[in-house]
Amino acid sequence: MMRVVPIASFALALAACSTVPDTPAAYHPEARSYDVSRDASADVDAALERAMTSGKHVLLVMGANWCHDSRALAGWLETPRFQQLVDAEYELVFVNIGMPQTGDGHNLEIARRFGLEELPGTPNLLVLTPFGTLVNAETATSWRNAASRSEDEIYDELVRLAS
Repeated sequence: MMRVVPIASFALALAACSTVPDTPAAYHPEARSYDVSRDASADVDAALERAMTSGKHVLLVMGANWCHDSRALAGWLETPRFQQLVDAEYELVFVNIGMPQTGDGHNLEIARRFGLEELPGTPNLLVLTPFGTLVNAETATSWRNAASRSEDEIYDELVRLAS
């Protein structure tokens, strides 16, 4: 059965995902890392177990493939510069959250598990201790403009959150 999404809902979803880039041709890589068919809770549990063993933080990226900001953040995380940082400091896990801003969210119980009652848009970036404590509660839901952030800005924030 095909589901019809009203145009207003789609426009709201896009607005909750993105902002206007600082420059008209802002560069950012893109990746589609948000697998709808994965068992997201099991993936998060596995990342926490790895973090307990490795002593690293968990980098939990909650987004969606339809969102260019989510794809941009995932794309940066796949570049060699970011991979080196992530390998040294984080256990990385991507979670598909659908369109929570339109009522069609997925895996939202994972955000609630770590103290976030609402996800206003996509993407969201949660940094967790190996014990599951949210390190960046004040900024976890502030990544809806990831595509317009500079590479250095994102990198510096991840370095700061790792310490």
